[in-house]
This record gives sequence, C-alpha cells and structure tokens, in this order.
Amino acid sequence: MSLDVSPALLEQAERGEVDEAAFVDCVRTSLPYAWEMISSLVAQLKVDGGSFADNQTPPPDEQARGQLLRALASDAIRGALQRHFGVRLAFQNCHRVAVFPLDGSVDETLARFTSVRSQLLNQSPEFRDC
Repeated sequence: MSLDVSPALLEQAERGEVDEAAFVDCVRTSLPYAWEMISSLVAQLKVDGGSFADNQTPPPDEQARGQLLRALASDAIRGALQRHFGVRLAFQNCHRVAVFPLDGSVDETLARFTSVRSQLLNQSPEFRDC
C-alpha cells in the first residue's frame, strides 16, 4: 500500500467528494521522504529563483526511492502536490526530481528537461536497477 489512509479519509472517498487538503496531508505523512524532497526543492526555487530547482542525489535507500516513485507516478498524488505547492513537477532516473514555477516563461526549459534527449543524457549504469 502506498498511502496510510485514515478511516475518516477512506469514508470521505466512499461518500464521494474528498477534501484535497486532507488528501495532501495523507501524502505528507505517508511519503515523508518524497514530501521533504519536494518541499525543499520548492523552498530552494523560491530562495534562488531561476527556471527550476532539482535534486541529483540518489535516495538513501530503497524505501525512500519507492516513496518518490509512488508520489510522482500517481497522477492523483502528483497533481495534488503540484496544486498544493503551486509548481510543476518533473522526474528523471528514479531520483532526479525538479520543480518548475507555473510561469509560462519556463515552458521551454521544462520541455528540454522532460525531453527524450535529456532522459537519454541523464542515464548511467548505476541507475539501471532503480
């Protein structure tokens, strides 16, 4: 299971509408490594400015790597995180997470980051099993 869903949140989902803030809090508590990674990148982007902030350090263990994969591979989780933090997220090599501002002026940079070319250039043998 990727999220530790409280009985109250599950009950909300069974009834229909789910409070997104409660869902985001569930993500925060269930995937703390992924949450910290993304929130620290958002803070870095705000402090440093620029067109994006990214992480290039591999996670410390498989549990942390799994959290990143679950957070960014799920459309619902990824979308909720983007709305919560007010950024666009990009992901490469099972650990390279990047945050981009919503500003359209960085669209070209985002397109380059998420391109097939960039994906290929960011490969290395040590990432084969990630």
